[in-house]
Amino acid sequence: MAKIYHDQDADLRVLRDKTIAIIGYGNQGHAQGANLKESGLDVIAADIPGTPAWKRAEQDQVKVMSVAEASKEADYIQILLPDELQSRIYREQIAPHLEEGKILGFSHGFNIRYFQIMPPQNVDVVMIAPKGPGDLVRRTFQDGIGVPCLVAIEQDFSGYALKYALSYAKGIGGTRAGVIETTFAEETETDLFGEQVDLCGGVTELIKAAFETMVEAGYQPEIAYFEACHELKLIVDLIYEGGFMRMWNAVSNTAEYGGMTRGSRIINEQSREEMWQILEDIQTGEFAREWILEGQAGLPVKKSLEQIESEHPIEKVGEHLRSMMPWLSRKK
Repeated sequence: MAKIYHDQDADLRVLRDKTIAIIGYGNQGHAQGANLKESGLDVIAADIPGTPAWKRAEQDQVKVMSVAEASKEADYIQILLPDELQSRIYREQIAPHLEEGKILGFSHGFNIRYFQIMPPQNVDVVMIAPKGPGDLVRRTFQDGIGVPCLVAIEQDFSGYALKYALSYAKGIGGTRAGVIETTFAEETETDLFGEQVDLCGGVTELIKAAFETMVEAGYQPEIAYFEACHELKLIVDLIYEGGFMRMWNAVSNTAEYGGMTRGSRIINEQSREEMWQILEDIQTGEFAREWILEGQAGLPVKKSLEQIESEHPIEKVGEHLRSMMPWLSRKK
């Protein structure tokens, strides 16, 4: 069983005399920064002047400056930039100010796991990764709850790296829910695998395939959209709330029997073999190499695929049907 830390395992006082820099005041940055500030810690932020992120930091009354200035002033540097930007900004603006004894923090391990950022040996390298988007991290903190987090220690130069990381986790509300111990490699590899096979890649391809099959069979696109896409949220919400059995108990007996007897014909041995191949690409660094080169080339594949996806018939049908549901527009 994984080691799980709670409020009693963390002490905010170990960071009381340290300045924490949030590098990138975006989705996660604003949530973590505001939570830390309300926990009584000394927080500064770094972003691009004039951007919504910069203005948000000002609204949160968090002192905001350039990355270089924040890195120089801070004792704890938390990098919350997009993966593809981190290594360049680290080399140019953070590394020159990474003095002995400082703490370098992350919320995703990609750049450490794949050697894009190689910190000096005389600093602590830690990760606190909330398992939820920034808005949820902020909202649950304000509600007195908190989002579960992962904690990993890559380098423990000071001998106090875990204490610093858990203090940070407590500052953003994570120890209220529980902080699970992991490694940079495990967090990175499982995160990428989940995104590609299930959460983002697998589910969108499954939706499109089901929609296309029904439309090609002569069913109306609007009806196909409801069955292949719209109702998926209802099912996922049930699983999210209480696991598979919560869902099976909530759907009809017909749906339960059909799903249990036919689902394995879709996710079959061929599917599982491909999952193992995708996992191997992640573990060996093949996917990382591909993604790093894609970023260096200006994201031509990503942009092209986005264009193709935006033109898929399910997007057009979905846009029309969602206009019939005014409650959805309020969530944008």
